[in-house]
Amino acid sequence: MSTLDSIAAGSAVGSLLPLLTAVVQRPGWSVRTKKIVATVTALLAGLVTVGSVGGLEQFQHGLPTLGTLAAVLAASQAAYDLVWKPTSIAPAIESVTSPKEAPAAG
Repeated sequence: MSTLDSIAAGSAVGSLLPLLTAVVQRPGWSVRTKKIVATVTALLAGLVTVGSVGGLEQFQHGLPTLGTLAAVLAASQAAYDLVWKPTSIAPAIESVTSPKEAPAAG
């Protein structure tokens, strides 16, 4: 696979990744914790993308691998800020998938 194919796949994965990340994140977490979770998730998704698009031998080429990781990270952050957050889709997924607190015993 070419570097362009790998980066294009990374951008596609990254644009949908905030929806998956929202399943894991919780509304009560700090902004810093949410950023760390989103970044780690994007980097892991980037590694999976590199392996699935270019095969394991793709990891021998540092620049295409780094480009794909950067594409996933950039696309995920941009998609979250421009699409998923303003439409309230990602925050709604966070709320729906978060465990509900048990009512206090009276």
